[in-house]
Amino acid sequence: MNKEALQSVIAALREGRTPSLSVEDFPCFSHEATEGNQHVDPTYLDVVAKSLTADDAPTFERALRAMEEGDLAWLGFKIVYDADAAQRNTDNEVTKKYGDEGSADGEPLVFFCNDAKEIVASRPYSPRDTFQMKDVTRGPSMHNEQFEGLTWASVPLFDQVHVWLLGASDAASEVAALADHVGFAVTVVDYDPAYVSEARFPTAKRIVLEGGNFDALEQLDAAPEDYVCVLTRGHMFDPEGCVWATRHHVHYVGMMGCAGKNDRVRELVLASGATEEDWERVKRPIGLKFGAKTPAELAIAIVAELVDVRYRQRYSAEARERHEKSLGR
Repeated sequence: MNKEALQSVIAALREGRTPSLSVEDFPCFSHEATEGNQHVDPTYLDVVAKSLTADDAPTFERALRAMEEGDLAWLGFKIVYDADAAQRNTDNEVTKKYGDEGSADGEPLVFFCNDAKEIVASRPYSPRDTFQMKDVTRGPSMHNEQFEGLTWASVPLFDQVHVWLLGASDAASEVAALADHVGFAVTVVDYDPAYVSEARFPTAKRIVLEGGNFDALEQLDAAPEDYVCVLTRGHMFDPEGCVWATRHHVHYVGMMGCAGKNDRVRELVLASGATEEDWERVKRPIGLKFGAKTPAELAIAIVAELVDVRYRQRYSAEARERHEKSLGR
């Protein structure tokens, strides 16, 4: 999501025009996102656009403000494929009771919801709708197919976390696919174009370093909020990767390898000017510990750790405690 897209929608609604909504700006309606869903496809964006009026402008304005303030928030969509079923549906026997009323009406709706569970919408919504609207904070909705007649989708109003994969190893290829699937923006860096190929990294941004080594890595810049996974082939350039990550003070850096190899990497990292404190910031070995060995298993361990780091970064200790308690953990 970008601010210009929201500003364009707001301007159109304030002027009484039907806004133009694209899957580029609202990817929850893309072919990839809706593939296999019998109830919604990219053309539903036209239905949403035609349903919008000037009354919906405050919803988009709240979304724009959330982006400007860096709020953890989403723009959500109620998608109706059977209006009668959506309104007459009652609670099932398994879930918490939300009343006998179904959805408040049988029309599509765009709404705003943030992690504080603030909801902004142009029309009244039922208790059932409230439950589903708050659910977009799981991003996207976890229970979007729970009730008949309607489904739900959302787009985040905050940036993806950028993950750097330093090295185009087999493990890195597996990490790239899985990290993309769970919502990270991935960049892979290596000096050998044969390894940094589209076939191995179809969804990642690919950077090929000149010179046959990692010396040119210093020409790249990482942001403090980025994550770095040091996964160089044969561990040959792990020291350079660790030094680069710590120099940029990234939020997270992890490196593969056993204790013996890591001791040698430590010596080389310190010899390059890094401090002992810098070295201690490197998570080693990278990933959650559960016996992973193969590249695919290691990718699960690594990406699981990235998800956990992102969770702790985005949510306060209090919010995490509430979440864990709600799950009975």
